[in-house]
Amino acid sequence: MPGSKKSRIGTPSEKMELERKNKCSHAPIRLLLVDDEKGFVDVMSKRLARHNIHTTQAFSGSEGIRMLKRSDFDVAVLDLKLGDMDGIEILKIFKKMDPHMPVFMLTGHGSQKSSLVGMQYGAFDYLAKPRVWGGVMERIKVAISRRESTADTADPEAGR
Repeated sequence: MPGSKKSRIGTPSEKMELERKNKCSHAPIRLLLVDDEKGFVDVMSKRLARHNIHTTQAFSGSEGIRMLKRSDFDVAVLDLKLGDMDGIEILKIFKKMDPHMPVFMLTGHGSQKSSLVGMQYGAFDYLAKPRVWGGVMERIKVAISRRESTADTADPEAGR
């Protein structure tokens, strides 16, 4: 019949879910990047911006903690070796402040063992410097997806 078009979205809740997904897909990912190598941070921030990831930069552990106190982030990338604090200690603080936020540990030359220790303390994964880019976008998206599903199961009232 010419005047009767059927909607591909059946129920009002399906329509709301689709709108939520569309809205989320356009919102930038909020990433906290903590590393004391300014050049690396600048390059990484520019590359991530091309993928709709808004990066807040912190050049020390204490600055990263202050940033996390001030704002919410979807994900964090944290260097293991910082001038003022140990990356594992910062990771522990981040996990106390926001237990569901995925944290990637940045490792330098030969510090893969340390990053595995970080994973024991709740790091989501590690990224090896200087070759950070291999699959980083996919890994960030997986981490955020897991965070959202963890938050939904942790709070039965979420989304109501």
